[in-house]
Amino acid sequence: MATVMDEKEQTQYEEHEDVGKDIVEIKTVKGNEAFNAAMIKEPPEAFSYVSLVLYASAFIGFLCSTMNGYDGSLLNVLLSNDAFLANFNGTDDGIWAGIVSSMYQIGGVVALPFVGPAVDTWGRRAGMFIGAMTIIVGTVIQGTTSATGSLGQFMAGRFLLGFGVSIAASAGPIYVVEMSHPAYRGVVTALYNTFWFTGAIISAGAGRGAISTGPTSSWLIPVWLQLLCSGVIVICAFILPESPRWLYVHNRYERAKAMMTKYHGNGNPNSVWVDLQLREYEEFLELNGADKRWWDYRALFTKRSSVYRLGCNVVISIFGQWAGNAVLSYFLSAVLETAGITDTTEKLNITLIQSCIQFVFAIVGAFLVERVGRRPLLLFANFGCSVVWLGITVATSQFVSNPGDPGSAKAVQALIYIFGIVYSVGFTPLQALYPVEVLSFEMRAKGMAFSSLAVNAGGLLNQFAWPVSLAAIGWRTYIIFTIWCSIQGVVIYFFIPETKARTLEELDIIFEAPNPRQASLERKQLALDSSMNVVKVDVA
Repeated sequence: MATVMDEKEQTQYEEHEDVGKDIVEIKTVKGNEAFNAAMIKEPPEAFSYVSLVLYASAFIGFLCSTMNGYDGSLLNVLLSNDAFLANFNGTDDGIWAGIVSSMYQIGGVVALPFVGPAVDTWGRRAGMFIGAMTIIVGTVIQGTTSATGSLGQFMAGRFLLGFGVSIAASAGPIYVVEMSHPAYRGVVTALYNTFWFTGAIISAGAGRGAISTGPTSSWLIPVWLQLLCSGVIVICAFILPESPRWLYVHNRYERAKAMMTKYHGNGNPNSVWVDLQLREYEEFLELNGADKRWWDYRALFTKRSSVYRLGCNVVISIFGQWAGNAVLSYFLSAVLETAGITDTTEKLNITLIQSCIQFVFAIVGAFLVERVGRRPLLLFANFGCSVVWLGITVATSQFVSNPGDPGSAKAVQALIYIFGIVYSVGFTPLQALYPVEVLSFEMRAKGMAFSSLAVNAGGLLNQFAWPVSLAAIGWRTYIIFTIWCSIQGVVIYFFIPETKARTLEELDIIFEAPNPRQASLERKQLALDSSMNVVKVDVA
């Protein structure tokens, strides 16, 4: 049975059939037929000069993720630093640790109304610039606490860091996903979130290296290094090319076409990739949509498909926070102490090794998103994390039953590394890719603000609940994660659609279907003529 195609595609295929071209090959594919037809007719060049320039532009966007990762590891580094705790009379667990760390999430939640205007009004580049500038101000406020000794000032700096990262972490993946060539969108945008670990590695390395420089500088050096990535973004943001989708909906058609011709068509204005995207822009992008009105959030809720899109966005965003990874990022020090690992240097070494392992396997996961698909990776991550948490629960309970047992302590340490591997392969690449690509252009900036809200709201639970839980019930906390990760896996299996092998605009067809998950898994057969034109499409 022939699939339902839009009128332009149907006419195109009928024209090919009318001239009597013979079918010479049939390919079975997943994804949209127009996307797969473009891949067959004009295979893109991954390492041409313009592709490398495009990757370099995406790299600046990646630094938004690096900034986020730096802070994610920084607090763990600071909570492992006895001099930092002594300076502020703090502890690495309980309410004090929860309040200090939660200021970052509170700042992110407060930033919600400002994300859409920052990213939609002046462009994706301006959104990254605004977020980075806010982070610079927050870093200066934090860094000068060495002179004032004020915990309130330090927490105010963390609030601004959370505010700035919320804007930058929304603008960054939007910029990358909209700038990337459609054929490489999945891999490039998946790589975005792997750079969280470059920030974590720099932070852990700085904390480990500064430990011998003196009590105050041992925690001040890592704090001031937060200026590194934000400074690069501020310098480079407006040198980058702007998103063609943003240009198009702001009536800059020629600039949008020129950008795509140069970077997606390899200089050819008649490239099938340029034609495909311009045709889809004309059909799917609203020139007077809600993205032009900073106060208008109706596009997120007016249609069933829009609500489903937003639901997928929020679910994956918050599931990424509630798999238990936050405990091993922010409160690893307290977790290690439940297994008898108390030496500061040893804890910092474990933090650094963990970050390096996760970075390597996150890159592996990023290159699997187009080969394996989004759904299989998410299912692997959630059910896999559930199994690992079960192992951590058993090993830690054995250590508590037999204090000083080196075997149990080693088992916990090994399982922490295994958790990092499983989470990094399946979840890390998709935390930025999936939430941003399931949103239509009109929804994207404001929808990513909701993603940021979900991340920070989920983070608030992490900051307040888990340090208190670790202090009160210890290893029994891990039982919660064992059960919850399985629940997340079940939800993903039944409700989350596959998004690979489609342009961003082609995903509209999936979400308009009665059952988006089922529609996304449909296979199709493409009948090709001798010129590799598609002349017929059937359901496989």
